[in-house]
Amino acid sequence: MKEGIHPEYKETTITCVCGNVIETKSTKKDIKIDICSSCHPFITGKQKLLDTAGRVEKFKRKYAPKAEVAPVTKKTTKKA
Repeated sequence: MKEGIHPEYKETTITCVCGNVIETKSTKKDIKIDICSSCHPFITGKQKLLDTAGRVEKFKRKYAPKAEVAPVTKKTTKKA
C-alpha cells in the first residue's frame, strides 16, 4: 500500500437522538444520527402508516382480486 493516501481510521462514537450510543471505528469522529436500529419503526414494530388522501384505499381497490370471470378458452386448430 502507498503511504499517506489513506485517511486515518480511528475510534468513534455514533449517537442517536433516542440516546443509543454505538462504539465503532470510522474515518469521521463523533457521528450523530436521527434514527438507529434500536428505535427504527420497522424493527420496533411501532410503524405508523400515514394515509394521505385515501391512497391506501385507492391502492387496495386497484389491486384487489377481481370478480370471478369465466375462463377464456383458446381456439385450437388441427394441423394436417
